[in-house]
Amino acid sequence: MKFFRYLLFSAVFLTGLASCKKDTTNIWKVEVKNPVEKVQLIDISKEFYDPDIPLETFTQKYPWFQGTVPNEDFAERRKDPEEIKVYKEAVSKIDIQKLNNDLASLFSNIKNYFPNFKEPQVFLYSSALQGIMEPIFYEPEKEMLFIDITAFMGENNPNYTGLELYFQKSMNPKNIIPKVSEILAEHFVKPNFEHQKFIDQIVYYGKLMTLQDAFLPNESDALKMNYTPEQYEWAKANEANIWNYFVENNLVFSDDQRLGERFINPAPFSKFYTEIDNESSPQIGIFTGWQICRKFYQEKPETKLVDFLKMNAQEIFNQSNYKPKN
Repeated sequence: MKFFRYLLFSAVFLTGLASCKKDTTNIWKVEVKNPVEKVQLIDISKEFYDPDIPLETFTQKYPWFQGTVPNEDFAERRKDPEEIKVYKEAVSKIDIQKLNNDLASLFSNIKNYFPNFKEPQVFLYSSALQGIMEPIFYEPEKEMLFIDITAFMGENNPNYTGLELYFQKSMNPKNIIPKVSEILAEHFVKPNFEHQKFIDQIVYYGKLMTLQDAFLPNESDALKMNYTPEQYEWAKANEANIWNYFVENNLVFSDDQRLGERFINPAPFSKFYTEIDNESSPQIGIFTGWQICRKFYQEKPETKLVDFLKMNAQEIFNQSNYKPKN
């Protein structure tokens, strides 16, 4: 499998060649009618840690925020100097006005394709690092979206000591909008992996990434995948060889559920079981499913997004004519 290694070192060269080609039209860059002007953005923790706001006043305003925490513990947490310190550092990393504008743009793009989408009220909060592995929570029925700002303090932040570095790569303020978009996309595409083949799984994630394209037409592809620029370049440079590996090893239509762990689940790298593994980009199955869906839209650009999401993986794959070349 040394073909992977060769392309790794030639990625810069290939990128240079690609930059000389004429850019293809981005079909997702469209003018949005009636855009969302402003998002209702509330920093719950700002009030939670404010000693001038009585606890009773706070709990009446946000009765769902306390959860199952006893009143005594809840009151003590408001005065915890370490929690306050973490919150203040986390909120200092975020440009609130930019976040508001970016959320408004995101919600506008979603409403453009799904007119019944109601933009949620957005709440920022600090979990004091307890919820950083799943920092975005969406409740469509209540039209509420929660963002744990302590999950976006920047990779290598001292507060993340002990956390795997591959998780930290997407824990920067610039990752907030792509991760919010990803969570919202999941609302429109329901998974059903029971007895499914690998192609079904990667095309499901390809649909999610296609929604990322539609919802974030001006965002970088690397951020949409929660990749570093280097990880994205590796994936692009090796796209054909990755697909050849899947085909030659009869993985495309396999129902081996372990393939999800190797090529879809969060990890420091993908698992080809070759010497290239440590240098590979993670979640390469998601990347491949995305490219299949992108190729489908090159072939069928007139397809409405809502119709595309209803198609099964086999239809999308067959009509995409996906055959990447070196």
